Amino acid sequence: MIKREETLPIKDQCRLLDLSRSSFYYRERPCNPVEVDLMHEIDKIHLAWPFYGSRKIRRELVNRGYSVGRGRVRRLMRRMGIEAIYRKPRTSIPQPGSHIYPYLLKDLTIERSNQVWATDITYLPMAHGFAYLVAIIDLHSRKIVAWRLSNTMDASFCKEALEEAIHRFGPPEIFNSDQGSQFTSDTFTGVLKANDIQISMDGKGRWIDNVFIERFWRSIKYEEVYLKAYQSLREARQSLHFYVDFYNQDRFHQHLDYRTPNEVYYGNPVAELAA
Repeated sequence: MIKREETLPIKDQCRLLDLSRSSFYYRERPCNPVEVDLMHEIDKIHLAWPFYGSRKIRRELVNRGYSVGRGRVRRLMRRMGIEAIYRKPRTSIPQPGSHIYPYLLKDLTIERSNQVWATDITYLPMAHGFAYLVAIIDLHSRKIVAWRLSNTMDASFCKEALEEAIHRFGPPEIFNSDQGSQFTSDTFTGVLKANDIQISMDGKGRWIDNVFIERFWRSIKYEEVYLKAYQSLREARQSLHFYVDFYNQDRFHQHLDYRTPNEVYYGNPVAELAA
């Protein structure tokens, strides 16, 4: 357990325990159960129809028996970090003063592992609240190379996932993300620059680039999250750890010719076992 009286700094204790510092400093506030219930329903509607905006989501909620206005739905969607996926001028709002990098994937043929990684954040429903999940995916193999869970949508847990992925698998050639404040921050881009990774960010109308990570969100929620009601972040982390291992090692993917992400990433099952 982390102790403040230890001579070892808190950040080093968190690193040794594989714990996000934002999770350690966070002081849980009671969640409004009505709003939590609404957010869980919004998440399910958004996953089923990601092109629905606040108007249509509000209409669907009313059809399901909820009495809610569009303003409340829009506020909860912002809190969850979700929005309708469709072609539009802007997809994510960067932090003021952040540097936006050019989009590098146009007309690029992705044909090998560690050529391009991509990332995104999703809302994660729990029994008595919610959390945020970030994942990093290798676009060639669809392998999840790292993930992290957090109470807050700051940049620290995204940075920790990135550092773990690079430590375990080496740096990719290109790293693609949207223009969200977590990914445009100096905290996050500094790690990419330190490892000589080319930074690519979705530009106007590039909503389609999230399709691979969106498929993973759909899989993990319908096959894992919605089947359970996590009581705590610790329980969620343990359960998600087993699912991601299953997803990478054992789950066959039709678009990979019924191979697993690990088989594609490493080239063959024998290489994967040796690694």
